[in-house]
Order: sequence, then structure tokens, then C-alpha cells
Amino acid sequence: MNKEIIARAGEIIEKNTGEASYCVLALIDSEGYPSASTISASKADGINWITFCTGISGTRTERINNCSRASVCFNGSDYNITLVGTMEVLTDPEVKKEMWYDGLSNHFTGPEDPSYCVLRFKTNRYNLLVDWKEARGRL
Repeated sequence: MNKEIIARAGEIIEKNTGEASYCVLALIDSEGYPSASTISASKADGINWITFCTGISGTRTERINNCSRASVCFNGSDYNITLVGTMEVLTDPEVKKEMWYDGLSNHFTGPEDPSYCVLRFKTNRYNLLVDWKEARGRL
């Protein structure tokens, strides 16, 4: 049963990537409190990892550099997918190019823009409600 729910959750996440969809990203701020914000996911591999694109000098990257613990939540009328794990800031040119999507041109000059970076979230544990079925566990 868990494998089916995990697979379905992964499909939902992958469908909700790109500029037209949003999820909530929670990071730990400089005072040790969780701070949540809405962000578009760039790409995903099921519930295993998700990437996000943002500015290198933004508050998100500052928070990640101070504490890599993070949580991501996707929700809709028949699902709530909550993932807990770690986040890293990537500046590798190939990764930046691979994760680039058109909507980012509103904020950056292109994938080579030095102020643009990629955040990669890796899931450690999950709490899923998908099609009214629940699953909790660790990867």
C-alpha cells in the first residue's frame, strides 16, 4: 500500500513543477524558527528530490547556509504531501542550465546569471495523504 501512495505522491509532485504551480517551503530562520514561503518547484524525482530556482543573495539561500533542514508541502483538494529533509544550494552551471525554465527570465538574464542558483531538497521522511489514503515513513 505505501509503495502505491508514494508513487502517486511522486506523480503529483512531478505534475506540479514549473512556473504555474506552487508549494510551500519551510526553512529555519536566523532565530531558529521555521519560516514558510510559497515557491515554484523546478523539477522533481518523485518524492526523492525536488529542485527550486532562486537568487543566490536571497533570504532562502542565507537560511539554508545556516541550517540545511527543510520541509516542503504540496496540497490540493485530495492530497497533502509533506516532506522533511535537507536542502543544498547549487551553483554548478550545468545544473543551473538543466533546471532553468522560461518564467525565470522575469528575474534573471539566463542560466548563466551569477545571481541565479538552484536549491535541491532531498527527502528523509514523508507524511502523505493521497486520494484519502495515508502513508508515513523514511526514505
